[in-house]
Amino acid sequence: MIHFDQVSVTYPGAATPALRDVDLNIPEGELCLVVGRTGAGKSTLLGCVNGLVPHFSGGDLRGRVRVDGRDTALHPPRDFADLVGVVGQDPLAGFVTDVVEDELAFGMEQLGVAPAVMRKRVEETLDLLGIAELRSRPLRTLSGGQQQRVAIGAVLAMHPKVLVLDEPTSALDPTAAEEVLAAITRLVHDLGVTAVVAEHRLERVAQYADLVIVLEDATAAAGDPATMLETSPIAPPIVELGRLAGWSPLPLSARDARRVAQPLRDRLAALSPASNPNCDGDVVVEGRGIVVRYGTTVAVRGIDVEIRSGEVVALMGRNGSGKSSLLWALQGSGPRDGGSVLVHSDPNAPLDPARLRPAEARHHVGLVPQTPADLLYLPTVVAECSQADSDAAAAAGTCRSVLDRLVAGIDDETHPRDLSEGQRLALVLAIQLSAAPRVVLLDEPTRGLDYPAKAALGSLLRDLAEAGKSVMVSTHDVEFVAACADRVVVMAEGEVVADGPTAEVVVASPAFAPQVAKVLAPQPWLTVATVRDALAELEP
Repeated sequence: MIHFDQVSVTYPGAATPALRDVDLNIPEGELCLVVGRTGAGKSTLLGCVNGLVPHFSGGDLRGRVRVDGRDTALHPPRDFADLVGVVGQDPLAGFVTDVVEDELAFGMEQLGVAPAVMRKRVEETLDLLGIAELRSRPLRTLSGGQQQRVAIGAVLAMHPKVLVLDEPTSALDPTAAEEVLAAITRLVHDLGVTAVVAEHRLERVAQYADLVIVLEDATAAAGDPATMLETSPIAPPIVELGRLAGWSPLPLSARDARRVAQPLRDRLAALSPASNPNCDGDVVVEGRGIVVRYGTTVAVRGIDVEIRSGEVVALMGRNGSGKSSLLWALQGSGPRDGGSVLVHSDPNAPLDPARLRPAEARHHVGLVPQTPADLLYLPTVVAECSQADSDAAAAAGTCRSVLDRLVAGIDDETHPRDLSEGQRLALVLAIQLSAAPRVVLLDEPTRGLDYPAKAALGSLLRDLAEAGKSVMVSTHDVEFVAACADRVVVMAEGEVVADGPTAEVVVASPAFAPQVAKVLAPQPWLTVATVRDALAELEP
């Protein structure tokens, strides 16, 4: 179905190609998972499938890409509209209407689908993705995860032969991600659709893949999932656990891993995982009775929340539960229709961040939003970093050093809009941290980040906490939460439904349990790192 023949792509001004001599053959009716570090060229590879690279992106493409016999060099992207459906990293960038139902129908209208068929497909898509209650909602009022499901639905409704999905579950809660992946898998298995998926959260997708493509140093290698992930520089926790335990073949699902995990559980039975001590620092952020409304919709319903000094708090819950609204209310620039927020930067003079000027507020509370590009406005990375240092009255190079710690190797002269989602997020986080705020709030900070980058982010957040900062992270990434959070707050329908130590909250939840916990239950292990440390203690 999809053939790459000695394909190389070099962007204007780039010293090295983004892809080099790529030879691939993706058969019809298979789910192909593309794996690689942040910035490895995954989005470029996907863009080649329908000709967006180079017709839209620019650059020099050598070699041939053919999809169902059509050569992308000879046909512009519009000629692939009936054949290839594409969902990019940023759903908002692809929307062309204002209402959910209209967006689902738009693509079919352009293809000339009969009205009766359109109506049937819209209903099927709404049910398939569990978004029927959103059909009349304006797109701008949806949460990031809801927007992502609508974007996927708009493509599925056109019934393409090829689906190209770039980070399709990055903004989805675990349950919604399973539903979306189940829907895609059914299309692959039952209808012969070919799906090409680039995803950093491999723990969600690897078990469904028929073929894995690993991108490294601009080259690509493809093969059986277990074989490719055995040596891949990027692998999900269950594969890392299998490597540690010496399992062969490597399991890709929790079910398969549990079948071979009993000897490992026996070795760990007498040990207990190290855990972060309960935080007894002073309360730095104090929210009481917080209410947030959007018209008649109540997003946050009288929530009380505290964040202590030296604490990393994870804010979890399904899409649309009110997490982002709560973060913006705590930061001060978002709406707050009731209640109070106090930041105790000075215990003797607590401040309401909503009453401070933005330049002053960022020294007390910094927030990285779901769409980090909203905070980028200068033409180069070096200009953004220099401006951040200047605005924060920080030493020159402060912002750049934080950026390099998260994602190294970004060229100073790169335009921020040309960065990958993960690179843009890292840049905005570095900008916010250059002001050294006492409180750091992050909304879905692991979107677009690979495992090493997430580990670096987690390490950075732990360092901030140890330095006395207060950190709250809104996220659906259960593996990230298991690795770095002290406490988990779970929201539903604008209310807090759980609040407690990480191990207690996530292990008790089928939706939020990390892969290691699923495999080694009932023992309370959460991460591969804690298992590795425990096994090291057993060695003579």
